[in-house]
Amino acid sequence: MNSSSYPNQKFDHQHVATGVPVAGFQQQHANVHQLVEGPWSSGLCDCFSDCSTCCLTCWCPCITFGRIADIVDKGSSSCSVSGALFLVISLVTGCGCLYSACYRSKMRQQYMLKGGPCGDCLAHFCCETCALSQEYRELKARGFDMSLGWHGNLERQNRGLEMAPTAPVMEHGMIR
Repeated sequence: MNSSSYPNQKFDHQHVATGVPVAGFQQQHANVHQLVEGPWSSGLCDCFSDCSTCCLTCWCPCITFGRIADIVDKGSSSCSVSGALFLVISLVTGCGCLYSACYRSKMRQQYMLKGGPCGDCLAHFCCETCALSQEYRELKARGFDMSLGWHGNLERQNRGLEMAPTAPVMEHGMIR
């Protein structure tokens, strides 16, 4: 995808390497920039496309939620604290879905994903397992290793930048 294909749009190149469907286009109209929301990498009911995530979420939603919250909050809340809070809210009030819906909204805003606050609430209220699984799959599709958390992924990324290989040397120029 090059800039000549879309003359009125600038692409956020940060997401190119992840292979996730395009989100974050900026359309230019008379010097006004508008961010356009993109689609999720998988559907709400695509739970069985990743059976391990589906099983984890079905039997231990607090772990799935804690990992999502850790990434979405960029490490400011730990996986264990967020997961425990989700569990307590779910057990005491039965409304853990409202707490997790807030994180879905936060995640949508961070990654320019289609949807709205009402849809976020409905998704979590009607099928908490599907909604959490979709969010988990989305973060995995964006290159996060969910088991590492925010700080582990940041460390992994920094190590990768320090050890980035150099471009191969071409002896005879470019050949088609």
